[in-house]
Amino acid sequence: MGRLNLIPVIDEGLGNSTYLLDVGDGRALVLDPERDLRAVRAEAARHGLRITWAVETHLHADFISGVRELAAAEGATVVAPEVGQRGFEATGLSDGDTVELGGFTLQAMATPGHSSEHLSYLLLEGTRIVGVFTGGSLMVGTAGRTDLVATDQTVPLARAQYHSLQRLMELPDDTPVWPTHGAGSFCSSATGGQRVSTIGAERATNPLLQVDGEDAFVEALLGSLGTFPDYFLRLGAINHQGPAVLGDTPPLEPLGVERVQELMETGAQVVDVRPAADFAAGHIPGALSNTLRPVFATWLGWLADPGTPVVIVRDPDQDPADIVWEAAKVGFDTLAGELAGGMGTWTQVGAPAALPLVEAQEMAAEDAAVLDVRQTSEFTAGHVPGARNIELGALPEHLGQVPHGPVVVMCGHGERAMGAASLLERSGRTDVRVLAGGVDDWARAAGQDLQVGA
Repeated sequence: MGRLNLIPVIDEGLGNSTYLLDVGDGRALVLDPERDLRAVRAEAARHGLRITWAVETHLHADFISGVRELAAAEGATVVAPEVGQRGFEATGLSDGDTVELGGFTLQAMATPGHSSEHLSYLLLEGTRIVGVFTGGSLMVGTAGRTDLVATDQTVPLARAQYHSLQRLMELPDDTPVWPTHGAGSFCSSATGGQRVSTIGAERATNPLLQVDGEDAFVEALLGSLGTFPDYFLRLGAINHQGPAVLGDTPPLEPLGVERVQELMETGAQVVDVRPAADFAAGHIPGALSNTLRPVFATWLGWLADPGTPVVIVRDPDQDPADIVWEAAKVGFDTLAGELAGGMGTWTQVGAPAALPLVEAQEMAAEDAAVLDVRQTSEFTAGHVPGARNIELGALPEHLGQVPHGPVVVMCGHGERAMGAASLLERSGRTDVRVLAGGVDDWARAAGQDLQVGA
């Protein structure tokens, strides 16, 4: 076969790597594809490849899978772990099963833990191990979390994860390791930037492989887990049944102001994807601020309801295709539409709401209550002294714990803080401001060190 042509297609927002593998004769395998296949298809076209296999390591919880989309549009053969009857045609594999891929062979290797059916795949050329796709099992510096199936399965799956990693450690040290989940994924606790590794490197440096025995491994793994979006608990079932095939980019229908108002009166959600500063200057009352950026899909899935119509507000330079595909990744298949003409049309007929921004220097000079909506791990690494920490994802259930009186909301850069402020505004709070910037800006303006710890 010559030089291995393996192309990672990375989603920085979800922290996942999809792999495109040239298997010869112009054919390709795609492993763990997301529903938004634009980047994968662009890479395939750039390399002159036709996608003939769509492979999954497990039932994904953090995104809607693209294997069914590839089967429908490209005629790809779906290969996946055997987990009972799926809602679409797939070749189910069990431990030791193989698939011939021209000059390569893909061999299933049972590695339960991240999920009960999880498979890793050895890529073989003849009898030579080329590498191993480890999905959500062994990752760079960590392993997949085991609390996404059911509460009573968290510890048993952690024990299974221990044995799966021990099994992977039987591979030669120079075996390349190609995980799906990585830094930025809520499916792992990885914090580094590396997305690929080797068995030897993980044996020597992965903290979970330095502990002594199964019980210590379980304690270390479970102790590393932070929060995760609650939509993770429903996407696995959708992927098992088979998500709807969307085909071409779904349309984002333009809606007049009166139609938007009618939808809002019947419970529709308005999601404003403009930059935080634009939202601060003026927005539809009750709208959720969720800036279109790499993590847009995660926060949409965490803070919005896929069962309720969603109306989008965007700037003219924001691509509607990016919005609809990001939404589709987390199960928002059909958006109600977008405000035609953007906020300019709304201001002609209705008064917009505003959320004041406060500069770091001004905030440092006053004694205001501070709400920090970053993840707990970020907060404990360094925060404004006296700040209250409620993670953005938990805020809707903990609005009553937000300090009374004027409050400044902050995060790392401002986008999450604006999202939190929009939730507070929707709940009736009128005394909310948002820090323009983050904790580092405050520390420079105040000339103080950040407080470390809870």
